[in-house]
Amino acid sequence: MNYIPEVSIHRPETSEHALSEIELKLEISHHDVEALLSAGLFPASASTVSQHSIYFDTTGNALFTEGFTLRIRQAGDSKVQTIKATGSGASIFARSEWETPVTDNRPIIDHSNPLLSEFGEIARSVEPKFTVAIERQTWTVIENGSTIEVALDRGEVRVVDRRSPITELELELKDGKAADLFVLARKIEAVVPIAFGVLSKAERGFRLLEAARIVVKAEPINFDRGTSTREAFKAIASSCLRQFRLNETILRNLRNAESLHQARVALRRLRSAITLFKPMLLDAEAKRLSGELKWLAGILGDARNLDVLIPKAQPGKLRDTLLSKRDAAYEAALEALDSSRMRALMLDFNDWLHCGDYRSRAATKEVREIPAERFAAEALDRARKKLKKHGADLSAVDDEHRHEARKDAKKIRYASEFFRSLFTDKKQARRYKRFVGAMETLQDELGELNDLATGPEVLQSYGVGDIVGAGELISHSDKSTLIDNAQQALDDVMDAKRFWR
Repeated sequence: MNYIPEVSIHRPETSEHALSEIELKLEISHHDVEALLSAGLFPASASTVSQHSIYFDTTGNALFTEGFTLRIRQAGDSKVQTIKATGSGASIFARSEWETPVTDNRPIIDHSNPLLSEFGEIARSVEPKFTVAIERQTWTVIENGSTIEVALDRGEVRVVDRRSPITELELELKDGKAADLFVLARKIEAVVPIAFGVLSKAERGFRLLEAARIVVKAEPINFDRGTSTREAFKAIASSCLRQFRLNETILRNLRNAESLHQARVALRRLRSAITLFKPMLLDAEAKRLSGELKWLAGILGDARNLDVLIPKAQPGKLRDTLLSKRDAAYEAALEALDSSRMRALMLDFNDWLHCGDYRSRAATKEVREIPAERFAAEALDRARKKLKKHGADLSAVDDEHRHEARKDAKKIRYASEFFRSLFTDKKQARRYKRFVGAMETLQDELGELNDLATGPEVLQSYGVGDIVGAGELISHSDKSTLIDNAQQALDDVMDAKRFWR
């Protein structure tokens, strides 16, 4: 299922400037709360309320799996049941949230909400899953004439004997300009480090119910019919940022190779999205931000290269050297993630994504307003044409040109995943499966070719090329055979019917 990231800006499709709701969620360390509160950014007095929420679901968590959450929250003397529909099917309802006053902790499941119609009698068998207890302090801040409500939540999610702490800020624009939210966010970041939140409190609880996750792969992106190209880009970019942030958190805690890999994949997907939507993104900021994302992906890439090499090395000097190099590479990656440059990148990118000039530039009005389905078909055609050009005769070009074909293949694969939900009838689904299958084979073949071409250079870059056994870490496959295999795989991709047409 596809969740809407918590860094979200919701705008009516009828206007690019009207705002119905805008909110940023920022995570901070509980150690930094006092420094933030003493910085003078918020009024001296705050309204404070304690909230205690119980989340319910079926034995197999059917509600959450389908994009629904059910909670009963007590604040003061009042109790309110809230049902939210956040998944891909939420758009079939006239609204996405149902609130009902209750007197106790027993959920009301009747025809005043959608649970019976969606799940039948199983909806009546819900049981408590976890609780969320927080203390919320709220201020009203005036920033450049805009009215912003600031809420500081401190507490925890509880599942039996397991706990997950919460310390986060929510900045909600009540009146004024969206850009002023980011002005305030930058002022906060100047006082304490921040990270953009991507998990709702419900998601925190259901993740706590699961076994510890060591990696988060890209989640499906589901578009409604009629989604504009502008909103499609925002959804895709937000999905990539979410994947990065979730894996970044795991990486910080576990130094896990797969979470590092997926964090890097998320950055590559994000840069591919910027390239894919280039007809709409003509501003210089898009290019600058893509360059910053490349910087970060490159640092993670150094550690990833060593993660790939180490399992191939036999015990001894070579393996010990590579392990030492990997420790240093992970330290460099974590330093980059903690750097002011990284924090600036996340702030700048989110600011640009939600408030950037590309959203209202006159020169791109036509392309950003066309239906995403039409843009997707044209973009996939362009990507396929580029791959065909660079892969026309792999045996007649050099390694650099074959690498260009490899990058083209990645981009069209990412684009296919981004836009999959727009092409879902039986014929398109069948064609998608065949196309992606052919793409996977092509990427494998081009990957082997790339390893053969770059292996010696990679070893030398880590200073281990001359150590005994280093030569065994790189591919010794027959290059001409690999080229023939890659050419056949590329021809199969070109022969596969386009699922978007």
